[in-house]
Amino acid sequence: MEEGKEVVSMEEAKGENGEGINKYACGCAAIASMISIIFGYDTGVMSGAMIFIKEDLKVNDTQISVLAGILNVCALVGSLAAGRTSNFLGHRYTIVLASIMFLVGSVLMGYTPNYPILLTGRCAAGVGVGYALMIAPVYTAEISSSKSKGFITSLPKLGISTGILTGYLANYFMVALPLKFGWRLMLGIAAVPSLGLSIGILKMPESPRWLVMQGRLGEAKRILLKVSNSKEEAQIRFRDIKLAAGIDEDCNEDSGKPPTSTGGRGMWKELLLRPTPTVRWMLLATIGIHFFEHATGIEAVMLFSPRILKKAGVTSKDKLLLGTIGVGLTKLMFMASSTLLIDRVGWRPLLLTSTAGMIAALTGLGIGLTNVENAKEKYLWALGLCFVSTYTFVAFFNIGVASVTWVYPAEIFPLKLRAQGASIGMVVNKGTKAAISISFIPIYKVITIGGSFFMFAGISVVAWFFFYFLLPETKGNHLEEMEELFTRGSRSNKSKNVGVEILLKGSNA
Repeated sequence: MEEGKEVVSMEEAKGENGEGINKYACGCAAIASMISIIFGYDTGVMSGAMIFIKEDLKVNDTQISVLAGILNVCALVGSLAAGRTSNFLGHRYTIVLASIMFLVGSVLMGYTPNYPILLTGRCAAGVGVGYALMIAPVYTAEISSSKSKGFITSLPKLGISTGILTGYLANYFMVALPLKFGWRLMLGIAAVPSLGLSIGILKMPESPRWLVMQGRLGEAKRILLKVSNSKEEAQIRFRDIKLAAGIDEDCNEDSGKPPTSTGGRGMWKELLLRPTPTVRWMLLATIGIHFFEHATGIEAVMLFSPRILKKAGVTSKDKLLLGTIGVGLTKLMFMASSTLLIDRVGWRPLLLTSTAGMIAALTGLGIGLTNVENAKEKYLWALGLCFVSTYTFVAFFNIGVASVTWVYPAEIFPLKLRAQGASIGMVVNKGTKAAISISFIPIYKVITIGGSFFMFAGISVVAWFFFYFLLPETKGNHLEEMEELFTRGSRSNKSKNVGVEILLKGSNA
């Protein structure tokens, strides 16, 4: 009876009747997404800080490439450990751990007297990034309902865009500070929000799905009542989670351990060594979408945009940094647009349209940079083409690929494999990102900077076909319905998933 009173009071307070976005769930997702803002800030501010680091510490291009990419290499360590850590500690405390790691890294980078300590701080922050970017999308997906999961699970990626723009602005407004102090302040100031997040996250609820996997059914039910718009929705979600965890849907006890252990070994075997055709398809989709997110060149544009604009003919530091602010604004505006569109349009149309636009923009950027590099005098049309193509690429990337990459893998795996599946996706994501960060400068020195963007355009063509044949639409489906969707898709959606059926048959032969 007491529980019924609690439900009534919450519904009255919300003034909801089962429709719209739950404000409490949205608030929790927004707080969890703060770690993404901090990471985005580090990415954005580092693009400009590298100009001053090279001048102050007298480092060469190879050391700059390592500095740019080492965060993503170390993020692999965090990603690999995040699945088991979140299963043991819970999603909330894993985000706290990520915040503390980023706090340590920011302090070291702000204090650094030399290149080795700067690299150490970057590594510490990287481990925190690996934890955070794996668990934040999973957490937001698990507290949101099927009607609003696209919007809510896009918040971490929107946070990254916000952070990148903030980093670009910090570069521009701190450029007048003394050389030795300016770039250290740019990097060290991220310690402040990291400390705030590590404290604030403790006020948030744990993931109800994680609580069910731990057998804490009473706590999970109470949290679902808060993050759902009605008692009926909470009951449906609670029943689906129990079924997915292998618990009797009629079980009304406050505790009840699932029949399968939450330990990691059996799950990793089920995911990697003996996957069912359905799980194999999910794994392939996750690996592919994370690989193509960065293999198509976004890291080269975001991290090295000052260098690209300099190659295009912009020489003043102020104008270079001002140009990056335009890149950051474009990224944020189109990521916000994607967040509003994703639940209405669906993942597939956004993803395919986004990739097609990227192909055109990368081709244009390759043409513009090739002409600027080979011309004996400046051509305004080529310079204009470089600017327009850069902004167009960032716009199309963020309207689809950027947001869908984080929503899609976070929701498609079965409950017991979700943390491990997201962890594998993050490893691929960070591995690809690190490879692009470290190799971009050496590659463009060999094949020219224009040639490198023609290469990215070719990879984007492959990505479009991969997305078309291997990624089914998941819009409007509950997280617990994904296994059925992927199994059904491999048999009946032949017009959209022919490649999947051929692949699955081949792997079973």
